[in-house]
Amino acid sequence: MRRNIAIVLAGVVMALATVPVVAHHAFSAEFDANRPIHLEGTVVKMEWINPHAWVHLEIEDGTVWMVEGGTPNTLLRRGFTKNSLLPGTEIIVDGYQAKDGSDKGNGRDLTFKDGRKLFMGSSGTGAPQDGRDATEPE
Repeated sequence: MRRNIAIVLAGVVMALATVPVVAHHAFSAEFDANRPIHLEGTVVKMEWINPHAWVHLEIEDGTVWMVEGGTPNTLLRRGFTKNSLLPGTEIIVDGYQAKDGSDKGNGRDLTFKDGRKLFMGSSGTGAPQDGRDATEPE
């Protein structure tokens, strides 16, 4: 009986050891608050995945940027839906570029052609507090 329990426990430990670990990162681990970006372009794809949603945005020169947003749940509570950013939607994104200089950024604000704005990020991640997020402490 003890041997069977030991075998089962060993199997559970081995199974858990193979599960990939997805760590949530702080803003400053990947993005640079001193490198603001302003991107105007067309949505290629929107990924509603945890821990962060991603907008793939093609700008005028054909470059496709990956822009990180908040969690899908946070975005839904702020007015995003899966139909908000369909491929072909023209938007403007203000945010911060990745530290490695790649075509990747952390989105702060998203503006539609009609002037509607959506807050993409979370001030709790270490992104610069600039007063544009109503949930930021004053």
